[in-house]
Amino acid sequence: MTSYQNSESEKVALEHEAARLFMRWYERNTGEEIRHIWHNRPQKPDVSSYLNGSRLDLEIAHLYGSEQEAMQILGRELDDSTRQELKELEQYEETYPRLLKALNRILANKSLKQYKSQRVWLVIRNAHPAWTTEEIQSLQHHIKVPDQHPFEQIWMVGDMRGETGIIQLFP
Repeated sequence: MTSYQNSESEKVALEHEAARLFMRWYERNTGEEIRHIWHNRPQKPDVSSYLNGSRLDLEIAHLYGSEQEAMQILGRELDDSTRQELKELEQYEETYPRLLKALNRILANKSLKQYKSQRVWLVIRNAHPAWTTEEIQSLQHHIKVPDQHPFEQIWMVGDMRGETGIIQLFP
């Protein structure tokens, strides 16, 4: 398998896992049935499911903080330059502004996408071990959801394992 195929299959696996975690919590919190997921090709959201029998598409994103932190969190081999960048991030940037900046960057990037879908929710999974559900909840009134975006709702899975639940960010 080529490097591209490996990274693409890992991406799909991460998206499916995030969707399953979200769906489990959504059902638990609302009592509404959300079932059956499958992966889509580009121009559609990442994952499709059924919410109470009606199709619902989910666009999945992961919140890492930076590319270097993503590499570290995903267990990639880090070169000396990447290790140095991570050390500098830890020393100089406070958690709250970095979390808000990273979240707003995802919202801005995803808001530009267009999908062939009637109903799309954005689900962001927090993959950064230093950022807590409580910190994310405290940002709800500070995030910048662009005026124009394709999402009916925006949700956050509080942690990588899905142990701390989900947070609705929009509406």
